[in-house]
Amino acid sequence: MKALVEVRSLGRRYGTRQVLRDVSIDIVSGSVSAIIGPNGAGKTTLNKCILGLVRPDAGTICFDGMDTSNSISHRARIGYMPQAARFPEAFTGRDVLSLLSELRASQTRRDTQLIEQFELESFLDQPVRALSGGQRQRINAAAAFMFRPDLLVLDEPTAGLDPVASGILKDRISQVRDDGCAVIVTSHVLSEVEQLADRIVFLLEGEVRWTGEIEEILRETGCSTLERAIASIMQESQPQVRSVGR
Repeated sequence: MKALVEVRSLGRRYGTRQVLRDVSIDIVSGSVSAIIGPNGAGKTTLNKCILGLVRPDAGTICFDGMDTSNSISHRARIGYMPQAARFPEAFTGRDVLSLLSELRASQTRRDTQLIEQFELESFLDQPVRALSGGQRQRINAAAAFMFRPDLLVLDEPTAGLDPVASGILKDRISQVRDDGCAVIVTSHVLSEVEQLADRIVFLLEGEVRWTGEIEEILRETGCSTLERAIASIMQESQPQVRSVGR
């Protein structure tokens, strides 16, 4: 499978704190890669570097073979679902989707499947300030998928969703993966990661402590669940990268 995103020797510092250290990973088309780790491990910073929202201090990120350090054109090929949907409170849901459509006017193909499955029409004309957290999150998800991106970056995507909406979103993630989209998911719910992801990138203190396919990690650690496997790695707390399954 083709690596859509190639991260090499990435480093990022905030003041005196080194948040990312020599991070090298591949994000592959047609797969779901889960970036996991405890709070403060560097997950958000890594995602923001890939999105082009944060500039790394060292290393490179290539998107479809193009170095992104001097270009932002790749951003039009990314769908981003942040953990908390922050839309203008006076806007309606329809205003939000219309504005995004205007900003991406050159992209005529729209994916409206989540709009229909989430039944957004029933509350799209209400102002955002009147919507529940779950309703905002459904708009958030629909917006991320709407422009048929080559890369989806989903931060805690099911947070705030009821079980029905969560199931719809998980099915949609699997569908776009099967259609060739590269998907990055961050989640603290490891049972959900195990259900969705093909590969994991485990960050600890800004370093990649393990990367590989979930099946290989379970076999290598001798654990029956991803949660137990990650706990085993954390207990070992080895500084070097352990890479399995390519």
